[in-house]
Order: sequence, then structure tokens, then C-alpha cells
Amino acid sequence: MRVMTQLAMVMNLDKCIGCHTCSVTCKQVWTNRAGTEYVWFNNVETRPGQGYPRRYEDQDRWKGGWETDRRGRLRLRAGGRFKKLATIFANPLMPNIRDYYEPWTYDYDTLFTAPEQEHTPVARPRSLISGRPMKVEWSANWDDDLAGDPSPDPVLQSVSEQVKLEFEKTFMFFLPRICEHCLNPSCVASCPSGALYKRSEDGIVLVDQDRCRGWRMCVTGCPYKKVYFNHRTGKAEKCTFCFPRVEVGIPTICAETCVGRLRYIGPVLYDADRVAGAAAVPDERDLVEAQKSVLLDPEDPAVQEAARESGVRDDWLEACRRSPVHKLIFEYGVALPLHPEYRTMPMVWYIPPLSPVVDALGRTGHDGEDAGNLFGAIDALRIPVDYLAGLFTAGDPAPVREVLRKLAAMRSHMREVNLGRVPDPAVSASVGMTPPLIESMYRLLAIAEYGDRYVIPLADPDQGPGSEELNTGCGLDFAGGPGMDGPFGEASGRPRPVAVENFHALRHRQDTDELGEPPGRRPARRVNLLNWDGKGLPEGLFPPRSRSRDDS
Repeated sequence: MRVMTQLAMVMNLDKCIGCHTCSVTCKQVWTNRAGTEYVWFNNVETRPGQGYPRRYEDQDRWKGGWETDRRGRLRLRAGGRFKKLATIFANPLMPNIRDYYEPWTYDYDTLFTAPEQEHTPVARPRSLISGRPMKVEWSANWDDDLAGDPSPDPVLQSVSEQVKLEFEKTFMFFLPRICEHCLNPSCVASCPSGALYKRSEDGIVLVDQDRCRGWRMCVTGCPYKKVYFNHRTGKAEKCTFCFPRVEVGIPTICAETCVGRLRYIGPVLYDADRVAGAAAVPDERDLVEAQKSVLLDPEDPAVQEAARESGVRDDWLEACRRSPVHKLIFEYGVALPLHPEYRTMPMVWYIPPLSPVVDALGRTGHDGEDAGNLFGAIDALRIPVDYLAGLFTAGDPAPVREVLRKLAAMRSHMREVNLGRVPDPAVSASVGMTPPLIESMYRLLAIAEYGDRYVIPLADPDQGPGSEELNTGCGLDFAGGPGMDGPFGEASGRPRPVAVENFHALRHRQDTDELGEPPGRRPARRVNLLNWDGKGLPEGLFPPRSRSRDDS
């Protein structure tokens, strides 16, 4: 047993409202360099829809991920090293710019130079590639603008015609996506120059910008198409799981700014020796359980001993025991991986959506929160189970149905609790849970505090409360490299590292039950830089100067 640690994420799709705040903040932090206009490390897709880049799930076309050969061994769908060598200068298995979208800006100069006239001048879109006026026809959120586009959805095309017809009577839902930081990453195996690597300390997959030669085989190899190519720098770029933040215990920027509080981050333990065997199981429908079998129980003394022998620190073991990710996968059993049939063993998990089944039942005159009605409606209402199975269980509807039944049981049980009635223990027993376990799951999914949603151990145990200020730069920033040179682009100059509000002050604000600071505690120092004109010192940056005896 070779025990390793992995930072993982779970997203509760029942709470995603499609506001794209996570996408905007991610792009503001990581992609304000030239050449990354169409790059979205985080994006929110509308389902049903084509996804971004367009139809990325069609692996018959793009050949991403892994497959098994006749001997049951894993091999890259795009071919091994000899095939890569033959196509290294002309790789057809990649989305083109139309699948991402042609990046554009707006002709703002017209707004400033237009003469006085009756009608308001318009800033028309202009291509960042050709510089010519263009018509915007596709973007990362186009399916959202169309309220879903079922016709070209690869997952929808793989299920029965009856399921396609049911979509006319159901609701769309939103699917946020980041890099999966897989246990068996096909992008890493596809890179000829070895620029992509998986960190041993936390499992984050990164790109070494010094070693990247721009072959773009990683783009082909990633079945989720979450590796992007920067045409200005000739380097591959991807989601970094905000490693400068998580190293000091701060959540990723997409999780920190999520309006619905639907993201959970925590470490898990896994046996690295089992990964290849679990990813190579013959039946795709067994991949979910095979992936779960790789993850280890942090409460097991044998696992703890093996972890210490592998160099896992005690604070990481404690974080694994408190990890919300491990609870949602095993203790509650409601989290599922995205497209396990790609055999990359993704470590971003999802809780399938159930709502608004209650409202739909209520319109029929039935009690929308009665357990019997909810259980019966799972196969008849909301998103078809077969479609969700195509996303999360390689087409097996049984695990999805089990998760939805647990979520329905939780709603029914908590309705009785909130009305002051005694819940029927048969409801929780019918889904293999107990009333205390259901209430514990409700607290985590609905009203969890900041420290319960994010359990992130420090990379360095000696880091102090102010260490996050040392990691204010972009992770792609190095001398002569493609990193940003300033907060607003490549010509804005390097900012001075000023902590607007450090993580520990923020965590106290998130955890406290009081509106103000508790008695006896020094008020947290906060700085408002939005109204600062750049001259002098912004108010609140330094404590007020105390008056000395000479001044009095």
C-alpha cells in the first residue's frame, strides 16, 4: 500500500444558479494575460447543451482519455508514443478556434471619437485575431444564452429517444467545471516533453512552463478539454486549483466567491498502487465503485500507519478525517465523479440535481415533500435519470437513483423536523441511513459553516497567519515567462503586496455568529481600495497614529 494525499472538490448541483461568478473571478485572477481570451479554467455549462469547448464529450471524435486493449491494459485513446511522433507537427484530434470561439473585443474607440448625433454610437465587436469587425456566433456561455440546446448534446444523443422527448417537459440545470486533477491523468501521459506533472504532496496537476514546448498533445489527451493553449506564448495553461491559495489554507477562488456555497474542498487518502488496476476494470459501469475502492478510510489505523510511513503528516491525516469530500462520497454516499468512463479517475465530484421536483409535485395537487411522492417522482420528473447516469456513472442509473432517493429522504425528514413533528424513521431507513445521519448530511449541504466546507491543511506547517501575503503573485509569473506583469495586464506594472483582508480575518468573519467583533478582540483591519485614487495612503491601511504627550 502506497498512501498518497489528494485535494478534491465536491459540487452540489442542487444549489448552482448559473450566475457564473466562479468563472468571472477565476478569469480575473488567472487569465489577464494576452493570448488567454478564450481560456476558461472554470466555466458553467447549461445542460442539456454542447459544453465548452463545443462537444468536448464526443470522444469518438477527439480520442481523449484512456481505453483498454484486448489484454485489458490501459492505453491512450489517441495512441501511444509512435502515433504521437507521427502526428506531432499536425495533430487533427484537437478542437479548433471555432469550437472555443473566435476571441473578440469591442470598438470602444468609436464611443470616444464619434461626433455628436441623434443616436447613441455602438461599440461593435472586433476580432482579436484578424482585427476586423465580426459577428459573435459562439462563446463559452452560449448554451446558457439559449437556455440550453439539446440537439447537439453528446450525452443526450447516447440515451434513448424517450429521454430526449422528456426534456421538453423538464428543466435545465447548470454544471460548473474545472480541471478534474485526476488520479490517472491522461494529459500527463500524453505530454511528449513531460511538462505536465501531478504533485505528490496534494495531487494537483500543473504545467511546468519552462519545459512546455507547445506540442498540444495534452489538449488532445484531456477528455474534459481543460488544458488550453496560449497562442501568444506558445505554452499550455490550465486550472491550477489555485495552489498559491490552498498551500496556505485558503480555498480556491471559484469556491471562495461561489454565491450558492455549493463547493466543498478537502483532502482524501488513496492507494497509488491500486489506481492503474481500478482504471482498467473491464465494465465501464464498475468504474465508480472501482474509483471509490482506491480511496482509503482515514479512520483505519492500518491506513494511518501506512500514511505516516509514506510521509503524510499528522495534520493532513486529521484534515482527511474531517474532510467534507470524504463524508459526501462515503459517509453520505451522494457524490459521483464526472464521466468515469474516461478512466482518468477524476477528483472533482458532483451531487446530482433533484430540485425543483417539490414545486412540480405541488402543482399536481400532491404533497411535494412527502417521502412516498418524492420517491415515486424520481423516475418521472426533473432531469431524466438516464441522462444523469450518462454524466456521472457511465450510463448506470442505479447509483444516480440511489443518490436522488437520499436527497428526497432528506427533504422529507427535515420538513417534519422544521414543522415540529416526529420524523418517521422508516423514511431514512428506506435509503440506508439513520435520522441523525440525515440531519448531519443536511447541516453539511444546507447550513455548513466556512470551516466545515473547506478543510485545507497547510503545505508547510511552519507557515504563519501572514504567509498568504507571500503568494500574491500569479502562479505563471516568473522572469521572462508568460505570467502577468501587473494586476490589469502586461503593461500595468507590478503591484505592491498589500493584503486587503487576510485569510484569517476573513475566516473569523465567516465563522462568527456575531455581527461585530467579540468583546476584547482587536477589530480586524480592513482596507477599501476600490475608492482609492492611488495617491497617499488609503484609509485604514495603517492603524491611526496615537497622540503623544508632545502633541497634546
